[in-house]
Amino acid sequence: MPGSMSPAGILLMEDTLNKMIYKDGSRSLRSDKAKGLVPRGSHSCFGDFPPDLLPQNLRPKARARPQSAGAILQNNPMLLSRSQSDSQIRPQRPQSAGAVGSTLRAQGSAVRLTQTDPRRAMSRPKTATLPRAVKAEGPPKAGAYRRKPIKPSMLRFFYERGDLPVQIYHGAMGKLLWKVDVEKLDYHHYLPIFFDGLREKEDPFRFMAVTGAYDMLEKGGDRILPVVPQLVIPLKAALNTRDPQIMCTTLKLMQKLVLSGEMIGEALVPYYRQILPPCSLFKSRNIPSKDMGDYMDYGQRKNLCLGDLITETLQILEEHGGDDAFINIKYVVPTYESCVLCGV
Repeated sequence: MPGSMSPAGILLMEDTLNKMIYKDGSRSLRSDKAKGLVPRGSHSCFGDFPPDLLPQNLRPKARARPQSAGAILQNNPMLLSRSQSDSQIRPQRPQSAGAVGSTLRAQGSAVRLTQTDPRRAMSRPKTATLPRAVKAEGPPKAGAYRRKPIKPSMLRFFYERGDLPVQIYHGAMGKLLWKVDVEKLDYHHYLPIFFDGLREKEDPFRFMAVTGAYDMLEKGGDRILPVVPQLVIPLKAALNTRDPQIMCTTLKLMQKLVLSGEMIGEALVPYYRQILPPCSLFKSRNIPSKDMGDYMDYGQRKNLCLGDLITETLQILEEHGGDDAFINIKYVVPTYESCVLCGV
């Protein structure tokens, strides 16, 4: 059951369910990588291939640069000779008696003076008087709810380099095996790294980020409060991806962060303007009705309803943020109603 599973296990179950429901692969990780929403991994376990040894499917496609008219004629001498011969073979039009202008035309070594009609040269094309077809289009979409491309996190970099003191235990219930006691870790260094990995959608990076962050918050105690300012930028980056799954994971971890020690909720109050604007956008969005069709939503059972989760997180921030918490939340999220004043 989801109640007994870890948060990372719930995400794995959600991915498996999406594969079963969306069999066309529209919500798979491969389609997100093709759209540029998820960073691509390394070419191999030893890193990327050199540019001259890349496989054919990984080489960047060279775009054809447009050539000028002179370069085209220079590369194709047949076109050049044809254009010269056409000027010699083309028949001459009879000249009118009232012609005023004069032009020079060279034919071989002889130069002849020809006259042209100025009214014919200054005539207006027929297509200029035709009305142009103008498409009646509305203003473009602002894209406020559109997912943003995810940049590689620090956790990916440190894990590929082998600098994290953890390894994954691949058992019936996956977990992290710490090579060092969690109480002895430097929280100023490792906790921001695991929080920065919350925006990852590919395993094992996502599994390590979520599980490692929960393990460090459970055993952190008093060492979490001094690290709160360093966690603002990773939290902001994860929420600004506008990805519902990443936002739900980040909001759950924010609740765990506030409840993991005293004064942590008050320490987050000055940073509400940095981390809460995405919550104001998605506060009223619970079920993605446009994408669901006739499918069933399982978000309530796994606590993945984004709108309800945002409301719950804001209430926890207000309860543990002190006297100034509500007015700062109200400034960023105008539709929020106080749970303390209303007695919820």
